[in-house]
Amino acid sequence: MVHAMRARLLLLGLLFCASLAHAQLGLPSVRVPQLPGAGVSALPGLSLDPDKSAAQLATEVDPRELAQLRSLRIRALLRAHGDVLEADPHGAPMVRGEVLALAPQPQSLEAAAAAGFSVRREWTLPALDLKVVVLHVASGTARALKRLQGLDPGGAYDFNHVYTDSGTWDSAAARRAPAGADPPAAADETARSIGLIDSGVAADHEVFAGLAIHPHGCADRPVPAEHGTAVASLLVGRAAALHGAAPGAALFAADVFCGQPTGGAVDAVAEAFEWLLQQRVAVINVSLVGPPNRVLESVVRSVLARGHLIVAAVGNDGPAAAPLYPAAWPGVVGVTAVDARQHVLVEAERGPQVKFAAPGADLAAAALPHGYALVRGTSFAAPIVAGLLARELPAPDVAGAQAAVATLAQRALDLGSPGLDPVYGYGLVGAELRNQPALAAARGH
Repeated sequence: MVHAMRARLLLLGLLFCASLAHAQLGLPSVRVPQLPGAGVSALPGLSLDPDKSAAQLATEVDPRELAQLRSLRIRALLRAHGDVLEADPHGAPMVRGEVLALAPQPQSLEAAAAAGFSVRREWTLPALDLKVVVLHVASGTARALKRLQGLDPGGAYDFNHVYTDSGTWDSAAARRAPAGADPPAAADETARSIGLIDSGVAADHEVFAGLAIHPHGCADRPVPAEHGTAVASLLVGRAAALHGAAPGAALFAADVFCGQPTGGAVDAVAEAFEWLLQQRVAVINVSLVGPPNRVLESVVRSVLARGHLIVAAVGNDGPAAAPLYPAAWPGVVGVTAVDARQHVLVEAERGPQVKFAAPGADLAAAALPHGYALVRGTSFAAPIVAGLLARELPAPDVAGAQAAVATLAQRALDLGSPGLDPVYGYGLVGAELRNQPALAAARGH
């Protein structure tokens, strides 16, 4: 009975967050439309109505079907922005009419032209020693890609998939910290810098006062967003109310969304990795999730081979869901989330991609415009692990990266089966970073 009640409470918390109108990519804050083939039949009676109470939703959703919630969100995104987005054959979002080619030969581009493609843009990533070409086709993207792969079996091609955030926040509960709080945390001298690939960061938030924030993307036009700001605060924030895992470290923040419906596309993420390598940033946090993609996988593999660490959220599609990427690629440090009782979140994915657990619920982070809010999801556990690893790896180094992960694993609190397990990985790290007494006071607790 106790276990059943605990599971029910965990699910209730998840669904409360899911019902909030907060979507990073501008999804509608209304009832999710029952689109043809939207997967609604897999969830009998389910209607993601923000006006419904969490208790009502908790009686309607089976934890094994949590992936369907993300599917509904994606389908709503596709319907809202069908002029620039479409679904790949597996339902994942991608930029309409675009295919990526990795280091194509001249004859391969000729084959692409014969298949109806034109070169939309191309660029070289010198730090990665890679070249990416974005090809465009007017219609039938999936069919055209299949034809192109047939014409050039040795080439590396894939859709320009769109990756999304992996967490929720309670914007309605955003508050300022009370006056007279403890002084800001001391700067972490061991973590000189850290990288972030996400949405935009509100650099004027008090949690970043006096910090070196180096933005990138959006044609140098800042586009602050909830998700990127919250994740950044858990990375490097240093204020009286809240401090991150590497407080005071310089943050190199690449905005790959820029407030656009095509935000989070593979080509933007690849370019962000290139920029961060140019900045010699050793540890890079990516709290984004999406499908496997040949081009992005090659980029990730090249980044890791140069001695950098990539820390990524494993995703919130539930324990029975297929792996999400980049967390599931070999060498990436996948992070799951636990609540204040050190229980893994019911929505967190499981599998060999899980390397560490960190606080990801009952947790405060910076919110727009200037306050703080409760956050939930693996998105917010990943920056805690990234910040801790940045303390161990001040500069890119292959052997040093392996040693940093091993050192953190030795300090982890083993919560699951002995050793590395598919639920908690090596165990829980950063538990002390959940404690934010000033914010608890602000909420009246």
